[in-house]
Amino acid sequence: MIAPAPIMILPFVMLLATIALAPVLAPGWWSRNYPKVSLILGAITLTYYLAGLRAYVTVAHTAIEYVSFITLIGSLFVVAGGIHITVKGEATPLANVVFLLIGALVANVLGTTGASMLLIRPWIRMNRYRITAHHIVFFIFIVSNVGGCLTPIGDPPLFLGYLKGIPFWWVAEHCWPMWAVGLTILLALFFVVDYRNYLRAPKDVRHKLAEGSDGWRFEGLGNLVFLGIILGAVFITTPPFLREALMIAAAAGSYFTTRKQTHEANHFNFHPIQEVAILFIGIFATMMPALDWLQLNASKLGEPTAGFFFWGSGILSSALDNAPTYLSFLKALSGAFIHGDTVQQVESLVRNGGADLASASGPVRETFLALQRYFQAHIASRTVTVEDIEIAYLLGNAAFNKYIVAISVGAVFFGANTYIGNGPNFMVKAIADHQKVHTPTFMGYVFKFALPYMLPMLLVVWWIFFK
Repeated sequence: MIAPAPIMILPFVMLLATIALAPVLAPGWWSRNYPKVSLILGAITLTYYLAGLRAYVTVAHTAIEYVSFITLIGSLFVVAGGIHITVKGEATPLANVVFLLIGALVANVLGTTGASMLLIRPWIRMNRYRITAHHIVFFIFIVSNVGGCLTPIGDPPLFLGYLKGIPFWWVAEHCWPMWAVGLTILLALFFVVDYRNYLRAPKDVRHKLAEGSDGWRFEGLGNLVFLGIILGAVFITTPPFLREALMIAAAAGSYFTTRKQTHEANHFNFHPIQEVAILFIGIFATMMPALDWLQLNASKLGEPTAGFFFWGSGILSSALDNAPTYLSFLKALSGAFIHGDTVQQVESLVRNGGADLASASGPVRETFLALQRYFQAHIASRTVTVEDIEIAYLLGNAAFNKYIVAISVGAVFFGANTYIGNGPNFMVKAIADHQKVHTPTFMGYVFKFALPYMLPMLLVVWWIFFK
């Protein structure tokens, strides 16, 4: 990898600053010109990578990641927009807590993106008579991020780890204590904030404006078939772009088979996904230098403790997309602890079928056994790569398991700290904005909510599990 010039991180910083400040300082100008800002800054970085560094592979890889990202986000947006949930009665603070808890569990089955797109509209409707910023922000905290920490389906960073060889249920087995603690703290904080908000609304107003109490109703359930196609397609890796083609086909099927009345009840249109698609073109393009610099230098940033990887991957996941940040820190973790001679010894064991296993050192032996356990197909086909060996080393030697957990929890949890930390965040904001719900600005989100509510939770999780 060729190291990019540090100054080329500037377009990314400029884009983040503009996203943060322009909606506050010049909202009219921003609504008209955000496509130009995103595309121009992205073009500057792309020109540098193609004409200057000639890093065609990096650009191609980033383009593929963007297509996969926006196809998943967009298809789930369309399918979820075809399902209308009629909510029941008054949204009390306790009812809201139960709803968010269910949303956190659903996020591990449908992914944080799928759960967010499915549940944000009924969440807005059930709180419509007192909906305010904290309802949207805590929904992002819990449903769009922290809730999806138990399965690779739950959040994109964990899915990338699964594709690299981390077993499907390994995440739930090792991350559930952090998930339980983090979720409990956030739900408790939400209950306190929401209870105070609830008391401000006079009782007669609450009864007058609350949703009807005749029961929950679900329309457009045929879209669950299309949702299942999208989720199944996530696991397809070959041939190239078959996954995306199936997702697009499912989205088209959903859109054209959903009744017009259902779309109207959901206030469905394509503006939110259009805004996200344009902004993330710029984000994916301009963050290439930042991610490349991170991959080259992350192992040099400090002592490689579990706390370092928790805070390091987390803080950068707040500003960069958390999926590539996760991969960069996983690579840095391998570079910090795995030596070339260890990899060579394991490769030798693979070639001779483990004949010298008894005389191998402990770490080498544990790595080979982990390969046999988690990469059986690769061993059988003799296609074991250095990357497979690195993951097996981290999995097979128990002392390093906590580092994978630290990176996983850091990437997932900290993704809630800004609108751009995780894909669904900006989408939820866009849907709320379209429905005229008050949402905080970029900086307001950070200073009024992330720092007062997320940071204490993150400190507790760090103190208990990673200190």
